[in-house]
Amino acid sequence: MNEAIARLGVTRRELMTKTLAATVGLSIPFGLALGQTPGATPVSPLTLRLARFLGTTQFDDLPAVAVEHAKMLVASTLASAAPGSRIGSAEIVRTLATEQGGQPEATVWYDGAKLPAIQAARVNAVQSDAAASDDSDLRNVAHTGTTVVATGLAIGERTGATGRDLLGAIVTGYEAAGRVGEALVSQPGMHASLIVAFGGTVTAARLLGLTDEQMAHAISLTATTMGGLGIGTNSWAREYHAGNAALTAVNTALAAGRGYTANEDMLEARRGFFATFGGSDAAPSTLVSGLGQQWDIVTHLAIKLVPGAHAFHPAVEAAVNASREARVSPDRVARILVSGPRHGSVTIEDPPRDLIEAIHSLPYFLASAVADRDFSWIHATPEKIASPAMVRLIGLVESDPSPPPIDYAWSWGAAVTIETTSGDRYTSTVDAPRASGPRGIEWRDVDTKYRTLMPDSGLSARRSEEILDVIHGLQDLRDISELTRLLEPE
Repeated sequence: MNEAIARLGVTRRELMTKTLAATVGLSIPFGLALGQTPGATPVSPLTLRLARFLGTTQFDDLPAVAVEHAKMLVASTLASAAPGSRIGSAEIVRTLATEQGGQPEATVWYDGAKLPAIQAARVNAVQSDAAASDDSDLRNVAHTGTTVVATGLAIGERTGATGRDLLGAIVTGYEAAGRVGEALVSQPGMHASLIVAFGGTVTAARLLGLTDEQMAHAISLTATTMGGLGIGTNSWAREYHAGNAALTAVNTALAAGRGYTANEDMLEARRGFFATFGGSDAAPSTLVSGLGQQWDIVTHLAIKLVPGAHAFHPAVEAAVNASREARVSPDRVARILVSGPRHGSVTIEDPPRDLIEAIHSLPYFLASAVADRDFSWIHATPEKIASPAMVRLIGLVESDPSPPPIDYAWSWGAAVTIETTSGDRYTSTVDAPRASGPRGIEWRDVDTKYRTLMPDSGLSARRSEEILDVIHGLQDLRDISELTRLLEPE
């Protein structure tokens, strides 16, 4: 049947429309069958309009800050993957992928195995996400950088892409994920990997040289493939989601490149992606509104400078500020009060038992910040997580019953007040976290993060610095393999 349809040169939907028309004795144009108003100018599906913009945007069209942020994302993602590569979840996925083998197209970071691009992208995404040290989109709480970098380096190595090719693909991929997330508005019960997969799809589609129509079909295929439950954030399922997003992205781009097609209106149609995951709150038109006026990687990127859930970073920064102003010992702290758009209530929790619980525990974040007047990568270590000094302070964290009247620009903003046993109060407010678009991202912060985490990669300091130098000048790289070969064991 499908071969017969192909010989007729029509799609399945067109054939069904023609069949319906013949059955009832009418001539129904294809556009009218989709609900188009008679005499109206045909309107491209939103997905195709988005793909046309993202697919035709050239490297030279991008603002310099967008390119710099893309390079920072590469450094941050590789740094996050270093400790992540040692976590059991990443070891399992890496071992399974290596056992399955296949065409040696792309490098598994810090391992050196050469695997099909689809598997290398998946493994590397899991490694980056496992340590909860990568990046986030300020609106969507989504780790888009992990997906676009893992996918971009794998496909870039396979295709012999240049550094400019990779950076352009990362910027446009990040844009795709951000726009889908903004249009979706909410995805009750779903994990944010649902969003980031679209970023990887566009990244892969550009590096594979797909046409606008093929990119649109790849996006549609991603829409009907990707999932992930939000509850999985509290287990190894979190990084499994990241791996699935990268795998889906590469698979749909490869399939579309071979001619695989899907519903053109998969995103916005009734019972489509937005209706299913966003319901009546979804705003599909925002997918293509204001294209090119600003770039999500400029305005909404946030790179983690400390570990853990990015939604807690403004609160932990405020707690550090307040504790440094108070300059009191932990035993003189009576209450730690927090407020903000996302902190209307604080769940009473037992002290975390491991990394997974710690990185998603706001009381642990705040207790650590107050106890040490700091919060850094060391607070993701078993020694800090098990510290008895944290237990008492964790029990003192609660929502502020009289929060300060603050108009937050970002939903992650927070105010933290330390109340001492003598009744003194010290308050600090942080809206957007450090190393985020609204506050600016500095290379010195990204470089410090990179140098702090990269020793876990097993590479020498000399090799790590060589990699960082390449990333800083990534726009001049002639072939991505010049970077990926440096990620192999020495």
